[in-house]
Amino acid sequence: MNYHIIMKDEFDGFIKKLAKKMKVCAPVAKGHNNFAFEEVTSAGEIALSYIPTILPPKKYFMPQREKMLDFDLTEGKPKDAANLEAPEMAIFGVHTCDLAGIQCLNMVFSEKPRDYNYILRKEKIFIIGLECNGYCDGHASCALVGSHYPNGGYDLFFTDLGDKFILHVGTQKGEELVEKMGLAKASPADMSALDRVREGKKHAFQNEIGVDPKKLPEIFAKGMDSKVWKDLGERCVSCGNCTNVCPTCYCFDMADTINLDMKTGSRNRAWDSCQFETFASVAGGENFRHERAERQRHRFYRKFKYPLDKFYRSFCTGCGRCTRTCMAKINLKDTLKALAAEHK
Repeated sequence: MNYHIIMKDEFDGFIKKLAKKMKVCAPVAKGHNNFAFEEVTSAGEIALSYIPTILPPKKYFMPQREKMLDFDLTEGKPKDAANLEAPEMAIFGVHTCDLAGIQCLNMVFSEKPRDYNYILRKEKIFIIGLECNGYCDGHASCALVGSHYPNGGYDLFFTDLGDKFILHVGTQKGEELVEKMGLAKASPADMSALDRVREGKKHAFQNEIGVDPKKLPEIFAKGMDSKVWKDLGERCVSCGNCTNVCPTCYCFDMADTINLDMKTGSRNRAWDSCQFETFASVAGGENFRHERAERQRHRFYRKFKYPLDKFYRSFCTGCGRCTRTCMAKINLKDTLKALAAEHK
């Protein structure tokens, strides 16, 4: 696909034109060093330099609470009607770590049985990525998992070149948009500037834990009985913050709500967390992960072991959200270092 440019003084016009076509969401400042994806109508509302938002953009693909269907039993035979709210929208400013998270969710929800609510909603979302030319903060571990460079998953991708942005077109939808807006194609000088940005990132981004990422599968294979999990279990308060803010956590609970007529109602789903004590409870009162240490271990294995076995990629995107939001100050990078130290 092609590369195009947009000057910084034309950026507001780009956002306003896009907002006339569809709803536009982008990172917005929410107090001191906090950001959230919200609807915008102009470039002035957008935080171009931001640490990862409180919640990742997965909230648009997989809402925190969602009505799946209404049902009616008044005529004896059950009738149901599916509900799907999926307005056409654009998400601007998606960092590469969050693009990687969306790619992970795409794989999970495309497996049989496919999640058609997710798939149909995804088709309505136009994704515009935004490159990080340096670290967001000290909690990020994107170089460890290789999510600091763009690797697809977007319709357009913006990189800041100083007085302009260079745009990489990732899909046919992206190409159609830049053609309609009449954006100029990038020159050889623009491409050289992009090369210099990427070369600078090689020095700016370094392995954050000093452990070869290729050794992580072996480390986790040997770490099932590590004392690290006991330490985390003693500190963890089972609040579920880490999983709620994670761009690749996708577990949900499903529940039926019956109206007072006892014949009509709705089926709803909501985000769930493997860190809750009730998550692994089954009939008969058995709980397969009753201890917090077991639940913390499960969370880390769901990022660094099980997805590699199944999908051949890590489900940690290095965004650092779990560390920032943890009430017990559990640090992902410190945990990985401690686990690796046991198996030198």
